[in-house]
Amino acid sequence: MPYRDLSDRELRALAFVDERELVRDLVELVSVPSISGSDAECDVQHRLAKQLGELGLDVDLWQLDLDRLTADPAFPGWEAPRTESWGLVAASGPGEPELVLQGHVDVVPPGDLGAWRADPFGGTVTGRRVHGRGTCDMKAGVVANLAAVRAVRAAGIALTRPYAVQLVVGEEDGGLGAFATLERGHRGRACIITEPTSGTITTANAGALTFELRVPGAATHASTSYAGVSALEKFWPLHAALAALEARRNRDVHPLMAEYPLAYPLSIGKVGCGDWASTVPDLLVAEGRLGVALGEDPDDARAELEEAIAEAACADLWLRDHAPTVAWTGGQFASGQYAEGSSALLDLVATAHADVTQGPRPRERGAPYGSDLRLYAAAGIPTLHYGPGDVRLAHGPQEAVDVDELVAVTESLVLALMRACR
Repeated sequence: MPYRDLSDRELRALAFVDERELVRDLVELVSVPSISGSDAECDVQHRLAKQLGELGLDVDLWQLDLDRLTADPAFPGWEAPRTESWGLVAASGPGEPELVLQGHVDVVPPGDLGAWRADPFGGTVTGRRVHGRGTCDMKAGVVANLAAVRAVRAAGIALTRPYAVQLVVGEEDGGLGAFATLERGHRGRACIITEPTSGTITTANAGALTFELRVPGAATHASTSYAGVSALEKFWPLHAALAALEARRNRDVHPLMAEYPLAYPLSIGKVGCGDWASTVPDLLVAEGRLGVALGEDPDDARAELEEAIAEAACADLWLRDHAPTVAWTGGQFASGQYAEGSSALLDLVATAHADVTQGPRPRERGAPYGSDLRLYAAAGIPTLHYGPGDVRLAHGPQEAVDVDELVAVTESLVLALMRACR
């Protein structure tokens, strides 16, 4: 492709972005089943630390003090149990990095293996796509980060300002790795998180709060069900109240979220009820997720859900005297947004993308899911998402990433890195 308006120096670095190498690296990374909380989540950090060291970067690989971190009042929560976790930061030199390239290495479980056409951890290449768990969320982004640095260094280009690659664990269940990285003192003047954005730039994330709802009933033999109270039946009016709450919370949304049919979803993802077919169930436990609006205090969102449950319970004769309870468990993602009035990073990434694709600047939008963006933004670091893949394929059996998009993002990161750090 005849790139216009690129310097000889930039063209020299872009020449070291190798498509075959990108695909090979992604397939190899997908083959490590780094499910949140697994041993492989630790293993992949050591593997990537070695690769970063081979690039000549200064590597900080450290074991997280989980007891201390989880005791911090600001800890963002987690859902997967861990006894060991590792942080990983690689820097080009001393001083605060001018630009941070960030990505998470953990993935969600593959789910029903029968729904996959091939091994979810096989990294299957079909045509111009790589399939497998984590391909777009977000190991393609991790590969792009490393490849961008590799291209600049292979071209022999010495940048005058420092940069860093920050790779984290635990993003899928709360943000443990990003929290620990920032707590260790690693910062940056700006940060690109290479989450999948489908050719757009994400500058805001809604939040997501995990909750547990416990609904009491009264057990009895199923043959005399009239003498008991089914916790399952008492759950339905509460479920309806949550649906009404979701509708109210989505009537007026931020412009960055307006394109989504549902900007701030409220959903029940897991329900457990009863322990014997011939017994009226005396307890239902439901686990769900409450979307947090941009700029909304998570405590206000929690209070609104608790109030909705309490009001619905008061309208039921049984629940009025046997109140359901709400607990806030697992990941607690606040919303996050790119710093207002700070356009430098947004312009940098948008221009680099346009120069690589020889097309228009990508449009800006928000995302209806939580991410590490909110932790970096809360630390005062201008942060956005820009990466390969379509998030609609994430967490499902069709997860895949287009090779052309992986190459384009990598080349855009090369330009962004060179222009930010000169």
